[in-house]
Amino acid sequence: MIKELKYLLFVLVISLFFFITIKYYFLDSNKKNSYRSLKKINNKIIVFSRNLILLKNNTNDIVEYVEQVTNKNKKNYNFLKLITDND
Repeated sequence: MIKELKYLLFVLVISLFFFITIKYYFLDSNKKNSYRSLKKINNKIIVFSRNLILLKNNTNDIVEYVEQVTNKNKKNYNFLKLITDND
């Protein structure tokens, strides 16, 4: 009997927790507050982006391309051919 009451109490507490949590997050006042906070964050981002210092681009011609010379006398080895050949 006590065990069943204990389980019933657990189920009630858990369901009450979920009910209160869902009710709080779907309230109009919470929606308004979340919208206001998002709007404030967007305004802060816009203000900070206007005050950013732009640096001069000095990375022109930094990459040097090197042509790879292939040696035609070089022998190409394949790993499987080396294993299978018994020469």
